[in-house]
Amino acid sequence: MTKDFYKILGVDKGADEAALKAAYRKKALEFHPDRNPGNQEAEAKFKEVNEAYDVLRDPQKRAAYDRFGSAAFEQGGGRGPGGFGAAGGNPFEGFQQGGFEGNFDDLFEDLMGGLFGQGFGGGPQTKRSRAARGADLRYNLEVTLAQVVSGTKAKISYPTTQSCRTCDGSGAKKGTKPTTCGTCQGQGTVFMRQGFFQMSRTCPDCSGTGQIIKEKCADCHGAGRTRTTRHLEVTVPVGVDEGTRLRLAGEGEAGTGGAPSGDLFVFISVAKHPLFQRDGLNLELTVPVGMLDAALGTEVELPLLNGDKTTLKIPPGTQPGERVRLHGLGLPALGRPRDCGDLVAQIQVEIPTNLSKAQKEQLATLQAALKPGRAQEGFASRLRKLFG
Repeated sequence: MTKDFYKILGVDKGADEAALKAAYRKKALEFHPDRNPGNQEAEAKFKEVNEAYDVLRDPQKRAAYDRFGSAAFEQGGGRGPGGFGAAGGNPFEGFQQGGFEGNFDDLFEDLMGGLFGQGFGGGPQTKRSRAARGADLRYNLEVTLAQVVSGTKAKISYPTTQSCRTCDGSGAKKGTKPTTCGTCQGQGTVFMRQGFFQMSRTCPDCSGTGQIIKEKCADCHGAGRTRTTRHLEVTVPVGVDEGTRLRLAGEGEAGTGGAPSGDLFVFISVAKHPLFQRDGLNLELTVPVGMLDAALGTEVELPLLNGDKTTLKIPPGTQPGERVRLHGLGLPALGRPRDCGDLVAQIQVEIPTNLSKAQKEQLATLQAALKPGRAQEGFASRLRKLFG
């Protein structure tokens, strides 16, 4: 029965090499036996997909297929160009080296990338090296707004790993060395054959490293690293913001096999302040003033985050909610400490309550002497226009 290799892969006859490869990856991944254990139908489709891709990826085989169909590749079929389908011969002779296994390696080296702990097909490239860079670590550090202005040095402690000092990170007992694994011959992988396919998996004896530690270090038990608590002093620069990340190179976990240590990343958060709120480089605060102070004008002394003080001048006739800006008294920019934001004061006018009889009479006299304000006059005018 003639097989439609293009239909099996789901591509049209004009598909180029990239389209064929993408289609093959998708289909092979879908029907792979490891994803469909015990599913004979999926296994059969997986073989069809490999067969189709092997033919169509090769220009000569593809040309033969386009001319003669799949019969050119079946046992007993007619002779095709280039020796394909020779009568009485095995059409897949040598196919395990150049066909299914090649496709299999191509797919899983690229897509799976270590699904079974390493690649497929063997060779030094599949060996897991004992040398691996140490993991990066994260530390969350909270600072105050005052420390944002001045910068600070913070002492921190965190758990991590260090290279074992007893075995110098080798994992082997002092005076001994790791030996080549006899199971995988140092390759880190062992192979198994199933039908047309040869699959590899991590060597169970050396866990893919290719080496065996016969006598393990008593302190690290063969790991090459030991747990420890590290104590550091971190310099927090002026102008840090919420989420600022400081990188301390080499202060993460120790690497293995002589590889470098990871890094420590210190993530900054800024604590809330009881008086000031941060808005970028600006500092905002609410300043309550009395009704008469707002009307007549006044001065209010304010503390600053650096320990100094400043005078806030509130002009006569200041309205509730008005904002008074003091330039350059906000927060410094990170890396540019001379570039500072502003201090912005929002005025909150307090209306007196629980007045005595005499106070009410005095305010009534004052009210009678005062003319309505501009806002009052404008509102009254709009009311008259709307309602007469």
